Parts: sequence; structure tokens; C-alpha cells
Amino acid sequence: MIKHCLGLAATLAFGVGLITPTLADPVGAPAPVGSDSSMSGSMMSGGMHMEHGFPAGLAGPDGNAYTGAPDLQAAVSLVVAGGPIGNFSVVKAISVMAGPATANAEVAKLTKQYGKGNVALFVTVQNFAVNDAVKRANAAGVKFPKPMLTGTTLAKRVVTLGLINATYYEGVQLDHLVTHGIHEAVMADIDAKYGAAADANYHRIADQAHYDLAHALGVTSVKLASYH
Repeated sequence: MIKHCLGLAATLAFGVGLITPTLADPVGAPAPVGSDSSMSGSMMSGGMHMEHGFPAGLAGPDGNAYTGAPDLQAAVSLVVAGGPIGNFSVVKAISVMAGPATANAEVAKLTKQYGKGNVALFVTVQNFAVNDAVKRANAAGVKFPKPMLTGTTLAKRVVTLGLINATYYEGVQLDHLVTHGIHEAVMADIDAKYGAAADANYHRIADQAHYDLAHALGVTSVKLASYH
């Protein structure tokens, strides 16, 4: 049951970006505005090392890699929040964690900030990533505890997992949820299916969305990463 849940799935779950509950998850989406979806997963740009279409380390959205044990409770709770298993919905997950009002306000903000096409692509990649993580977790025989977290408690937990010196980094959160190895494997799958530009778009919006979520929940000490 929960075993098939894949804690990894949470891997993306909360880049969630707060999409309105009345907005259907897009089946497909255009490439990010002003970007090349055929970009390679690792390259040099202006002398800066790039991974998955964005700068590595603290200059990008991944921060410094976390290689410790994953938070399986947060992972499985996040996957269940956006279930059913294998058909994850970012729309459902954010509605469960933050409520419809916060979701509606955030989707409007993100759409104005990044554009409708980029937000739609973000949702598409998020859902794919979680489902892909589920498959990888099942294949690895990962066993998870019974989900116990929900609502704002779950939201604050996943945001906290992404912090380095109070600044939120999507990659750090994913490392804590599904391990660094699985996180990287899922990102490689995203690059192969949608392109590195789509991967970068996902991380950029996820950083902004988590920062917004934290502040909406009163956790105003959280800072915004430079890559957003």
C-alpha cells in the first residue's frame, strides 16, 4: 500500500507552485518563454558550470547537496496529499496543504510573474517528476511509514527541509525527501523527456512558490534564493 507510495515521489511534490484547485492539470505544456528546451543537462555558460539548465550550488536552485537519511514521513505524507498513487496532482497537493484561498492567490501571482505557459509547464513537470519518483521507489523496494502529516503542518515541514541558512533551495528539499541520488536520477529523466530548460523552469518557480508559501503561513524568516 503505502510501500508503493514512493517517498521519492515527494521529490517534487512541493515545488508545487500553488496551483488553483479550479485549474485542471495540463496534459502538455509549451517550452518556457525565452528558453531552449533542447539545452543539455550539463554545460558551461559564461564560465559558470550548469546542471540541468541552471547554475550549480548556491548560485542556482539546488543549493549544496544533502546526502543524509531522507525524511520518509514527510515524503509519504506529501505523495498521499496529491494522490492517488501513480497519478499525482500538484493541484490537489497544494489545496490540501495550504487551502483553496492561498492556492488561488498564489497561482495568480505566479502567472503574472512568470507567464501562463511557464506555470503550465511547471505543473506538467511537477506531476511527471512525482510519478517518476514513485516508480523508482517501488523498484528500489523502499518502505515508508503510515502518513501522519497534513495541512499546514506538512507544508511547513517540506519548506523547512529545503533551507540552508534560512534560504529555500528546491534541490535541498528534494534531497531530504528522496535522497540526493534519487533526486538526481529524476532530474535526469526530466531533462530527457522535457529538456533542461523545462527542468530549470520547474526549479525557478518552485523556489519562488515555497518562499511565498512560507510567508503566507507566517514563517517570514525564510529567504528567497537568488535563482527564482
